[in-house]
Amino acid sequence: MPLPLLVVDAANVVGSRPDGWWRDRAGATARLRDALRPLTTQGLPDLPGPVEIVLVVEGRARDVAAGEGVRVERAPGSGDDAIVAVVAAEGTGRQVVVVTADRGLRARVTALGAEVRGPTSIPR
Repeated sequence: MPLPLLVVDAANVVGSRPDGWWRDRAGATARLRDALRPLTTQGLPDLPGPVEIVLVVEGRARDVAAGEGVRVERAPGSGDDAIVAVVAAEGTGRQVVVVTADRGLRARVTALGAEVRGPTSIPR
């Protein structure tokens, strides 16, 4: 049985906190990536670990490197389209949770069978 898949909308999660992320988008995304590492084993309260984590990045954060246990998918265009593509390609036969507050994206991924959690579900 494949591990549950946690797909994180980096731009949406980073942008959910007014902590100055706009001055250094790549740095804020790298900090998010690092905060996700413990979740590979711990999971979330309603998604027990271990889990596979995919962080979808776009724009100025596109060059953020993968981290231990966190795969980085670089969106060539729309981050939302890249997230939908990950869910469609890798979500069959396992639990998939997408972390975003984007309503349009929520509708697209739930139509593919994914669950959605808001940005506050990620401890940072």
